[in-house]
Amino acid sequence: MSTAVDRVYVARLAGTPVFDPIGDAVGRVRDVVVVVRRTGGQPPTAVGLVVEVPGRRRVFMPLTRVTSISPGQVICTGVVNLRRFKARQGESLAIAELFERSVKLKEDRSTAYIEDIAIEQDKLKTWRVTKLYVRRAERRRGVLGFSRRGESLVVDADQVTGLSVRDKNQGAALVIEAFQDHKPADLAAALMEMAPSRSAEIAAALDDERLADVLEELPEEDQITLLSTLKSERAADVLEAMDPDDAADLLGDLPAAKAAALLELMEPEEARNVEQLLGYEDDTAGGLMTTEPVLVGPETSVATCLALVRKQELAPALASMVFVVRPPLETPTGRYIGMVHIQRLLREPPHDPIGNFVDPAIAPLHPDDRLSNVARRMAAYDILALPVVSDDHRLVGAVSIDDVLDHLLPSDWREHMDEDEPAAGGARG
Repeated sequence: MSTAVDRVYVARLAGTPVFDPIGDAVGRVRDVVVVVRRTGGQPPTAVGLVVEVPGRRRVFMPLTRVTSISPGQVICTGVVNLRRFKARQGESLAIAELFERSVKLKEDRSTAYIEDIAIEQDKLKTWRVTKLYVRRAERRRGVLGFSRRGESLVVDADQVTGLSVRDKNQGAALVIEAFQDHKPADLAAALMEMAPSRSAEIAAALDDERLADVLEELPEEDQITLLSTLKSERAADVLEAMDPDDAADLLGDLPAAKAAALLELMEPEEARNVEQLLGYEDDTAGGLMTTEPVLVGPETSVATCLALVRKQELAPALASMVFVVRPPLETPTGRYIGMVHIQRLLREPPHDPIGNFVDPAIAPLHPDDRLSNVARRMAAYDILALPVVSDDHRLVGAVSIDDVLDHLLPSDWREHMDEDEPAAGGARG
């Protein structure tokens, strides 16, 4: 392979566009896959790139299919497997797992932290990790005890120890920052690629709201695994931050004693909403619904309703509909009156009361309605959310299309969502 540069630093490579031989964009480099051997004394080997292709899918591209690396572009040849990347045993992600790892410098046994990694080709065209850009640990100076940032330097990869050892104190800020502007599903996909211990470190560093959003995008098994890494008090806080229906689904998959202990730690009101959902079967409207739709009284103005559906934390499907009820304006409500689609709100005078525009043609669901009936009703009405009303005509929640799809698809659909895509490549090599 010919390259325009002999030594490539991973931090500079991240974000670089990838092109095929005729100049069409393939995606962007997001990380480098490295094999670090614990024994044998051989330097770490870079075996491939993690490339983000359209749709924000992250796939594996072997370095054997990269024909050129130069400032601003990577050229590849052959075909690329579009199956979502998952690190194999012994593989590490340079940016996500090795950056900020602490190592010992052989020359003086001092501690340093990895800030960048350089890879180069040897005579056999194998990419080796040859250099590390590291920062020495901070040192205190003077009688006042002030500290300064440690010295930064480039060292040979064989002049450090501890590169293959997982670091309990390794910072997760770099990974979190890289996904700051991404959707929770993107960070969830990245966590699925990492070793369990590293994903646990990232989860520990996320705030409760962000971690809750990420958990909602993970398969059930991964949700349970990640939640189990948290202390019980933290786990309860994260469950409170989740949508009640997602929290109920997760608690329903835990052992009964563990679920009961977490519910006991949750705020009473949040726990009540989740316990209500746990009382329904999974494949019913009651089991599918959320207890936090947009609720308003009939006298509420159109302008106020529009302001309510603009809230950023509101899921798009739930933001498409306003449910009109008699007080109290929390589930279970007073008498259910009806629903109004946001498109109708946009056409009406802003100061008119919402009760004037209720759609009488859409009948609500009952908590015991089966999933198949819920799906048919949504398709028939061509609608994104439907109310769920009890026998005494109280609104107890709403079912949104995303929850219906989540239950209609196989339980592991997130792990295989790309397998039916037309492949731009063959098997991972």
